[in-house]
Amino acid sequence: IRRQRQMCIRDRYGWRWTMKFGKSSGVPSDLAALDGKTLSLDKAMTMVSFVLLFFIVFIPIFMIVYNAFFYEGQFDTEMFKTVVFSADNIAAMTNTIIIGFAVTIFGTIVGLFYAWLLGRSDIPCKNLMRALFMIPYMFPPFFGAMAWDMLLSGRGGYVNTWLMNTFGIETSLFNINSLGGIIFVEVSYYFPFVFMQVVSALERMDPTLEESARIAGASQKTVIRKITIPLVTPAISAGALLILISSLAHFGVPAILGFSKQIYTLPTVIYAYIDRAGGSFDGIRQGAALSILLVFVVAMALILQKVVLSSGSFDIIKGKSMRPTLIKLRGAKYPLLVLAIMTLAVIVVVPLLMIFLEGLVRAYGLPFTPENLTLDNFRNILISKATMDSITNSLFLSVTAGVLCMFLGVMVAYVVIKIKPKGKEILEMLSVLPYSIPGTVLAIGVILSWSGALEVNLYNTIWIILVAYLARYLSFSMKSASASLQQVHPSLEEAARASGASHTESLKDITLPLIRPAMVAGFFLIFLPSMRELTTSILLYGPYSRTLGVQIFALRDSGQIPQASALAAIAIVIIIVCNFIVTQITKDRKGV
Repeated sequence: IRRQRQMCIRDRYGWRWTMKFGKSSGVPSDLAALDGKTLSLDKAMTMVSFVLLFFIVFIPIFMIVYNAFFYEGQFDTEMFKTVVFSADNIAAMTNTIIIGFAVTIFGTIVGLFYAWLLGRSDIPCKNLMRALFMIPYMFPPFFGAMAWDMLLSGRGGYVNTWLMNTFGIETSLFNINSLGGIIFVEVSYYFPFVFMQVVSALERMDPTLEESARIAGASQKTVIRKITIPLVTPAISAGALLILISSLAHFGVPAILGFSKQIYTLPTVIYAYIDRAGGSFDGIRQGAALSILLVFVVAMALILQKVVLSSGSFDIIKGKSMRPTLIKLRGAKYPLLVLAIMTLAVIVVVPLLMIFLEGLVRAYGLPFTPENLTLDNFRNILISKATMDSITNSLFLSVTAGVLCMFLGVMVAYVVIKIKPKGKEILEMLSVLPYSIPGTVLAIGVILSWSGALEVNLYNTIWIILVAYLARYLSFSMKSASASLQQVHPSLEEAARASGASHTESLKDITLPLIRPAMVAGFFLIFLPSMRELTTSILLYGPYSRTLGVQIFALRDSGQIPQASALAAIAIVIIIVCNFIVTQITKDRKGV
């Protein structure tokens, strides 16, 4: 059989040419021109990807480091030392580390337990329970902080007031305004990070691993401790790292529950520096110095994760179409079901019910009796120009950030997965780096970059928030598109090219339709967090660019708690509707 065979290909224009497998010869000028256009398009996409990521990711991070150690072009560490070694800031950093690591530990334990319970046991109503345990991920943690502050505040929470009036107690039994209260609320909203990661890994695990241990005489506890948990360590560490990063950077919960008791964390201190300085450069520089500390803590966490993952082998998927054997709970089935229902009631039902009820009451502190309930708060909120502007701003930012990140993420993913240029590792790192650093840090970098230092001033405008959202959420779209592009075989585009389609046409007619479900999912992965975002926006908003989260926080901060609750209830309805749309659009994704 001759190694060089000839075949004749007719393209859509009716032209014919001869091609050889092996060393090419006699390639027509039309095909050569087509390859030249392909090369030009690939270079253009690569160049655009690098340039965009350089401006929206690299420059903000560089400006943080530069302004923390340089002043007017001169190396200066005095400000950094003064800020970092201040007694108040050391206390804030201590609180940040305590809260971050406590939330990570307890959130990991809770997420791991319920992932095992719903992923590997025969507990009833598993599908419903899994959906319900995803609810805390949908809502902003500071909504929960608002609700629990109204219930358990030491100064006048509804539960404390009722207990004191009913039993004649002189002091409050509970006080949510404490480090323990902050940790409790954040655990309630961040444990789904571990839950989602681990439950997926457990369902894909090779069942023979655990079965072999049982045959060898190991008890169920031994199997879980020595087989199951070690094998899902990558999923656990990934979820735990997300919890740690989110907790370290979070602003809303510590601000709502900690300000009244002088409990500060680094994000709240950074906000206080900028707020007290009225947005002056000195306040921003001080915030940048504190941001370095946050980056340092996150870097240590990343190193720790790498050490954990490099200490063993974690091959849990063996390519078999087998599902792990469900563990029979026997007598513990219904007690554990009750425990799961009680957990959902505490972390989901009670806070949401409290927010809706408080939105209906005439004034904070009044009992929830029919004569004290009214729809005036909702009516006044909906006719308020400031509120409607905040909703409009959030919708604009969410939709715009979602669309831009969707296309930019697809382009970056295509360059990394398909084109594979030199330096693609740098491109990939830049795209995911912003989500590996606290949102507060990113906000400081965006302020330093786009407030006139580079001859572009976006400060106090809605555009600077959009730039921050693009940097913050690009990794969501990029990762979603990367997974789908890896499933698109190169032969599909090659077939289109062989039939005479240009590179642009093959992308438009072949590749993009095949990854459309991932693009839609990536859009909503960005849209939903942007609608409820507070940590980044609180440092970037201006007089006319308040977002929905900022407006809710501002109303509560000014003492208008029923109005803030009413607006939070409206935000919850918007989030539920958007999530329903996401579910309907992406439910058939596997079949596409």
